Amino acid sequence: MLQIWDVNWYLDEALCPCDVHLIEWLEAEGVRGSTVFHFGTGGHHVLGLSNMEKGAPNTILGITASPKEFDDFVKFAIEKPTLSRDYQVLFGDIYLLNARMLPRIDVASLFHLCEFRGDSQDAYGGLTDRQVIETLLTVMPVGGRVLLYTGSFAYPDAARIADALVAEGVLAEAGTFKTLRVLTKN
Repeated sequence: MLQIWDVNWYLDEALCPCDVHLIEWLEAEGVRGSTVFHFGTGGHHVLGLSNMEKGAPNTILGITASPKEFDDFVKFAIEKPTLSRDYQVLFGDIYLLNARMLPRIDVASLFHLCEFRGDSQDAYGGLTDRQVIETLLTVMPVGGRVLLYTGSFAYPDAARIADALVAEGVLAEAGTFKTLRVLTKN
């Protein structure tokens, strides 16, 4: 059976500010005309809604394993029809990503990397967390950026994967922004 997240994450910036920091980073960096892959939309869908309110400077593809968060996306899309022009959400397990089904990705926010991988994914051939990054990198141009959330309880594990990819020359450090670590594809 598919591993799902049976919770609807509402925006609590004091507890988990990563989506707000991503919005601020995109603005500070002047990111426009890019495709953003966003792991873990939250029921608030603040990234997609903010993008729409700013005139959709980017195209965003989110993924959630929460049926409740996906249902909230559908409600927002019905209420705000233009939302879905530049913000779409996949329902599914990120550990089943297939690069052939993904668009070119310029920015990948992997804030929840290493938080959800469990034994259940082994039963249906799920990717490892490193393979998730590697899959996204196959559709990312050189200079594309990967962002990690340093406040995640699983950040030490995600950092080990990122550090290995940096040591191998696949990624390079590109700085930090508030709670975000930014890496660039070589």
